[in-house]
Amino acid sequence: MKQLKLWLGPFWPFACFSLLALAMLSLSRMGLALWQEDRVSAVAGWGPMLLQGIRVDFATLCWLWGVPAMFTMLLAGPHGIGRAWLWLMRIWLTLGLWLMVFLEISTPSFITEYGVRPNRLYIEYLIYPKEVLSMLWTGRKGELLLALVISALTLWGGWRLAGNLLKDLSQPRWYLRPAFALLILAIGFLGARSSLGHRALNPAMVAFADDPLVNALTVNSSYSLFFAIKQLGNEEDAASMYGKLPDERVIELIRAESARPAAAFDSVSLPSQSFNPASHQGKPKNLVILLQESLGAQFVGSLGGLPLTPNIDALSKEGWAFHQLYATGTRSVRGIEAVVTGFTPTPAQAVVKLGKSQTNFFTLADLLKQRGYSTSFIYGGESHFDNMRSFFLGNGFSQIVEQKDFKNPVFEGSWGASDEDLMAKANDTFAALHKEGKPFFSLVFSSSNHDPFEFPDNRIELYEQPKATRNNAAKYADYAIGEFFKRAKQSDYWQDTLFLVIADHDSRVGGASLVPIPRFHIPGVIVGAGVNAKQDERIVSQIDMAPTLLSLMGVSASYPMLGQDLTKTPADWPGRAIMQYDKNFALMRGKDVVILQPEQPAAGFVYDATAQTLIPAPQSEAMKEQALGLALWGSMAYQKGLYRTAPEAEAETTLK
Repeated sequence: MKQLKLWLGPFWPFACFSLLALAMLSLSRMGLALWQEDRVSAVAGWGPMLLQGIRVDFATLCWLWGVPAMFTMLLAGPHGIGRAWLWLMRIWLTLGLWLMVFLEISTPSFITEYGVRPNRLYIEYLIYPKEVLSMLWTGRKGELLLALVISALTLWGGWRLAGNLLKDLSQPRWYLRPAFALLILAIGFLGARSSLGHRALNPAMVAFADDPLVNALTVNSSYSLFFAIKQLGNEEDAASMYGKLPDERVIELIRAESARPAAAFDSVSLPSQSFNPASHQGKPKNLVILLQESLGAQFVGSLGGLPLTPNIDALSKEGWAFHQLYATGTRSVRGIEAVVTGFTPTPAQAVVKLGKSQTNFFTLADLLKQRGYSTSFIYGGESHFDNMRSFFLGNGFSQIVEQKDFKNPVFEGSWGASDEDLMAKANDTFAALHKEGKPFFSLVFSSSNHDPFEFPDNRIELYEQPKATRNNAAKYADYAIGEFFKRAKQSDYWQDTLFLVIADHDSRVGGASLVPIPRFHIPGVIVGAGVNAKQDERIVSQIDMAPTLLSLMGVSASYPMLGQDLTKTPADWPGRAIMQYDKNFALMRGKDVVILQPEQPAAGFVYDATAQTLIPAPQSEAMKEQALGLALWGSMAYQKGLYRTAPEAEAETTLK
């Protein structure tokens, strides 16, 4: 050992820490794979996962410690700058090891929630420490305390180990140091790149299965997280991930997919804008959207899920219920994006959080505000979360009602006032607006059905023990909806108002498919005076809700939304849903599915709804191009400012 230390010289500490990190990362990967053994074995993934995993781990360590090791070879010494550099390297080695350990510790919880290793969402949640720490402390004390203990031990042990390894390092002769430094740099560069081809190592290069979790296990969580951060800028341009098409062709494709006649597209500067006459020709109605947190179809009895939603089930019998409605994504902001703006999903963050969409971006609120509607967002938590407040105030919402506006709530948890407080506040707000004679539009966003699942006692018969579970919280959320409609049906505004009850996304979206379609299935029902009972079996998307609501409200308008007005869709329409799952984009028409993956050819499937599985099957080049056009449109429209509300007075050149 002494001879090896002497031979390696200043590189010795990095070699020891690298071996320790490789062992830790491999053990973590093995543990995660044993936890998910059925899915790893189902794709014969043990060999590729472990071998490619070592490759990714080595590349990660080269990125982390390659350049510092080179400078250590040049600068290390017992005095002056050399001594200061060794202290800096002691800190760097300790923190690098701690970061890798910490991310691996937090990986099981992240996989449980999102179905993959830590990615961009991990960073997004760190922006809100108050909410996240409150949630973790309330619902995951054991995991949090374990992470703190292991983190402390890693920092202590890493600091001591680094100190010992950096002592009494042998030094090559001064004229040999540059040669050794260049050798280390070359090894680090080649190891980090891990390829002699045109492209350096990336997750797509080591992906081998059609199960995204198994592919995610192949990389380590440090690599996964920092690659996602690196891709943040690129993700605003879907073309860099899925391929390119001329802008003119993208516009042709998205117009054709909308099924609107060519003459309906009435703007040159806004290529997706079309004029859409409403089905309802009477006095325009008010609109209320009750957006339900994490309420997937698996919790809804009328959709074949658990018997947790008697109130939504009852509403489904008296209103227009969508039995095959699919969310566009897996986050609340993506649900808001789809339901309130009708925007198609992209691999970037939802437009609620992007800079160029903070003003002058189309929303239902903006369109209705121009028509004299009072517009509001009502939420039991703090509206700054996920940048909602900024986006809403910049795009047509006149009033924000949030946690601080709830006086003496019945119950307050980690995420704010309870759903029943939220629904009572919403009812009072609508009653006051109606009394003033103002038409109104409101987005009401629930939060009780969210980890750590806190809600008041003695409201529901618990579905299971203990109380604070996802299923019980879903049942409580349904209870609050029931209480709201009891009040609403007795109110003066009932006769003049249209209501949509819809989920933002399902909870814990994950599965063994490139896109786990069953986990995108959500409830949606439109109710209100004059809405006939209807059980709709067509495949529809969240982006279809806004055009349909405007039509039912009696609002004829030009807007850039591409969703279908389901009051006018032909009976033979096969249905269509669009889904973004991490970096994968899916277009589903009837049972036919095309999935786009980064730097991979488009893949075709057939969705077996009974078995809830995707079966590989060839799909037409036309459908693959259509999927690409839809995926590219969102990035193109965002970057070029093509998705906005045209003012009523704006004179647009019509297309002839």
